[in-house]
Amino acid sequence: MEYFLENPAHLWYLIAGISFVIELSIMGLSGPLLFFAIASLTTGILVNVGFIDGWQSELLTVGLLTAVVAAILWKPLKSLQNTKDKTDNSSDMVGLSVLASTEINATSGTIRYSGIDWQARLAEEANGKSISAESQCQIVAITGNIMLVKML
Repeated sequence: MEYFLENPAHLWYLIAGISFVIELSIMGLSGPLLFFAIASLTTGILVNVGFIDGWQSELLTVGLLTAVVAAILWKPLKSLQNTKDKTDNSSDMVGLSVLASTEINATSGTIRYSGIDWQARLAEEANGKSISAESQCQIVAITGNIMLVKML
């Protein structure tokens, strides 16, 4: 402990390292510890250079830098997490012609395939036209367990 009292920059490096490890292993880059780790690392560098002196200044710097880093990185990290396309076009059901069990619109409906009623809704390329019951439609994509369909 005496070592860290004599070398406060090393304490901030240690805190940053532990925070990075916890963030990467447990939280999966979700944010809060990542921002704190970056702020701790930066504070360690500033202490090492001699720009900051005293534990009060170090704590204030970590707090302020955490807020600044979070404000700068929040939107880019959030957009990286949301870039995954949740629509599956690889299913063998995509491209099949099926019968609409009920009216299908942009928010609800069902189709009948292989003796099972599946939840369905209109695909974006359907241009908002609803599909009436007992009409033929084509599966163009799957989102979760909902079939996205368009009129034939």
